[in-house]
Amino acid sequence: MLKNSDFEQLALAELNPVHRMAFYLVRNQDEAADLVQETYLRALRARKTFELREHGIRPWLFKILHNVFYTRIGKQQREPTLVEDLQHEAVASELEQAPPCWDLESLDWEHVDDRVKHAVLNLPSHYREVLLLWAVEGLKYRQIAEILDVALGTVMSRLYRARSILSHQLADLAKEQGIAVEELTA
Repeated sequence: MLKNSDFEQLALAELNPVHRMAFYLVRNQDEAADLVQETYLRALRARKTFELREHGIRPWLFKILHNVFYTRIGKQQREPTLVEDLQHEAVASELEQAPPCWDLESLDWEHVDDRVKHAVLNLPSHYREVLLLWAVEGLKYRQIAEILDVALGTVMSRLYRARSILSHQLADLAKEQGIAVEELTA
């Protein structure tokens, strides 16, 4: 069992990746900060159950983050909605159609074409989450399956679909860059 100070040091070392993933889940800095705070609060409460394994604390923290995020979504869906809120949601829905303007510098994508950023951010959340855990965070399929609490085949399928969608959406960019694109079939 880890000493409290060792646990805290391990957990704090993963603060940036946890915040980055939280941001990509909610696409809002304030909400991401709230998710991270709740994630770390739960992690501190559950530190006695944590077992340091080969891949460190990051997958465990991502699992907590994932659970916090989907618990919040479930609560929001069960809350009553006022008519005024519906009007605000309609306006927000219209604003979502505009190109995203998120700060992607934390991913070192400053030299990446905006079309790539836009395509990744507009993936359905369940595809985007798997893609980012795999491509950005460098997690293995099994780790992602544990974090998301889904079957390994589901991770593979979601990653395949994410890559297929991106391949289709970015075919013109690939041609501009002289990259041959094979059509992926579903």
